[in-house]
Amino acid sequence: MPDLALSLATLLPHSAGPYIALVLIGFATGIVGHMTSSRLLVAIGIALIFLGAFLFPLALNLTEGTPPQLQNR
Repeated sequence: MPDLALSLATLLPHSAGPYIALVLIGFATGIVGHMTSSRLLVAIGIALIFLGAFLFPLALNLTEGTPPQLQNR
């Protein structure tokens, strides 16, 4: 099972642009949901914000190798 998670994590982008776009789409979806009184759209917007701002970047950081060690001189 961990091998599957590592292989899926390689599909995640390494730049911030897609995550910012996902958060903005989540905000837009939530706003439209509030304007139309649709609880489903609000929930989808909240889920997109959570995925873009927390879950996908966390998965990317946890699956990358350890950072290089700094040595004191």
